[in-house]
Amino acid sequence: MPNEPILIVDDNPMNLKLAKKLLEAEQYQVLTAMNAEETLSLLEYFRPRLVLMDFQLPTVDGIELTQKLRANPENREMTILMVSSYDQKGDEAKAKAAGCDGYFIKPIDTQALPAIIAGYLRKGSGGTGQSGDKKIRTIF
Repeated sequence: MPNEPILIVDDNPMNLKLAKKLLEAEQYQVLTAMNAEETLSLLEYFRPRLVLMDFQLPTVDGIELTQKLRANPENREMTILMVSSYDQKGDEAKAKAAGCDGYFIKPIDTQALPAIIAGYLRKGSGGTGQSGDKKIRTIF
């Protein structure tokens, strides 16, 4: 799956740098955004197959941004994986209801992340996700 376009949305520069480095090492085409505005600007010319979306973002959170993305027919086929630092009751359900294909808890295991991404890309996009998804505790 080399060269697949991936967008990482996170307001923490260290998280962005680490995830980008890991995924570029797997030959993915990776862009990053720190907020909703940057994300929407990038999507004017970049069509990711998969988005790693942080739950808590400044101004517009990951839930609202996911809903905005899913409202646009051009974005409905992309896979969106929500990543959260907090495991509050109901957050996973909110993420799924907003249109996320998966929900993961930080920290993310850096060794597992490429395999997780590859698995979702193999499964396809458009809300298919992985059957039997669990909250995955990962290092990131």
